[in-house]
Amino acid sequence: MLNKINRFFNTLLNTDAREDKDSISIEVACAVLLCEVMRADHVFTSQEQDELSAILINQFELTQVEVNEIIEQALLLSENANDFYHFTSKLNEYYSLNERIKIVSLLWQVAYADGELATIEEHIIRKIAELLHLRHSEYIATKIGAQQQLK
Repeated sequence: MLNKINRFFNTLLNTDAREDKDSISIEVACAVLLCEVMRADHVFTSQEQDELSAILINQFELTQVEVNEIIEQALLLSENANDFYHFTSKLNEYYSLNERIKIVSLLWQVAYADGELATIEEHIIRKIAELLHLRHSEYIATKIGAQQQLK
């Protein structure tokens, strides 16, 4: 009897976890990570918001209306997230290493959009890069690339 009950609850938990993981699109997962960087220093500048929108439009070929909906959903998910794993695992599942490196480059673009890099932004990007399985040299290369784009 207890075995049947355990199997029942395990089945429910496994089904819910799979549905929840699959319910987030790649666009939303990426947007959440970008929002985490934007929100990190508790200052949402118009430059950062504009950069976030431009990145999503260019990266995923979306309309401004679609981007606004995704950002709204991403901000809500970002505010309620306990960690980044849920979002990075989605990107790890569908993106190649080069695509994940590009995502980290995009994170740097958002961080530098307001003209300054807060320590907490750098820390968050580092954590995300680790969860995306980037080597330290790849992480550093994306940072240097973003700094050079500013010049």
